Amino acid sequence: MLVFGDSLSAAHGIDGGSGWVSLLERRISDREPPWEVHNASVGGETTAGGRTRLPELLEQLQPDLVIVELGGNDGLRGLSLRAMRENLGAMLQAIETAGASALLVGIEIPPNYGPVYTERFRAVFHDLAAHHDVALLPFLLEGVALDPGMMLDDGIHPSAAAQPRILENVWAVLEPLLSDREPRAAQTTAH
Repeated sequence: MLVFGDSLSAAHGIDGGSGWVSLLERRISDREPPWEVHNASVGGETTAGGRTRLPELLEQLQPDLVIVELGGNDGLRGLSLRAMRENLGAMLQAIETAGASALLVGIEIPPNYGPVYTERFRAVFHDLAAHHDVALLPFLLEGVALDPGMMLDDGIHPSAAAQPRILENVWAVLEPLLSDREPRAAQTTAH
């Protein structure tokens, strides 16, 4: 499994071992068959950067499942939503071409960007998930973002205390995907 995101998945500002991806890794390490988690998340990553980096990772790691958690930095920088949509769409297509499943993780941006931009930003994730027929987690920070006790002082990044809740948000959509698919490594050892 490849987790391909930005600072929200790279445990920004907290101990890496307490980030939601590390918690996920611990949760699925004892599943049968076992899943291996590679976290290729980079703080500050935009969808353009992700689109550039993803093909090499797909070739190198040959993941069975990719969690794509990008777009927040595009939104915070007010970048083109059309470009964001194209970049995420190209990544989802590359994942499908590589024979992997995808989980698209949405994010919300602060309301000060205005209701039109905010709604169009949100729609990108929903539209792409429907178009590419992939699983969607609408909002990674559901139950976290508006709780000051769950956020770092910057108001953007979740605290260590928020990470178990974030994992539960992801797990609700991820677990059915794990049940539907066996890792390729397990398939080859079974035959």
